[in-house]
Amino acid sequence: MAAYSIDLRKKILSAWQNQEGTQRELAERFKVSLSFIRDFLRRYRETGEITARSQGGDRRSKLKDKEQELLKIMVTEQNDLYLREIQAAIKERACIEVSISSLSRTLNRLKLNRKKKL
Repeated sequence: MAAYSIDLRKKILSAWQNQEGTQRELAERFKVSLSFIRDFLRRYRETGEITARSQGGDRRSKLKDKEQELLKIMVTEQNDLYLREIQAAIKERACIEVSISSLSRTLNRLKLNRKKKL
């Protein structure tokens, strides 16, 4: 869902500052949810900003070149490690907390196979 426009936000703010109704009445008047009005006005009071907050986040891996080399060495030396063991070793050696799923994606991307000994 797209963020509400700056124009709409200005109209809501102006109506609120002119005390043209309660938050519930403003929500009905401008056809937005009460929670949007409440959160928008709280943010305006705390920061003075009316723009929408950025959405999404950085999805790039925390495992950069040095950590990937460490991962390669670990898996080639001992290819039967569990992902949790690799996770703990990375945290200990490189001081980086990385999720199991991120480790799995990185191993797949680097084409490093782990084979369990039976």
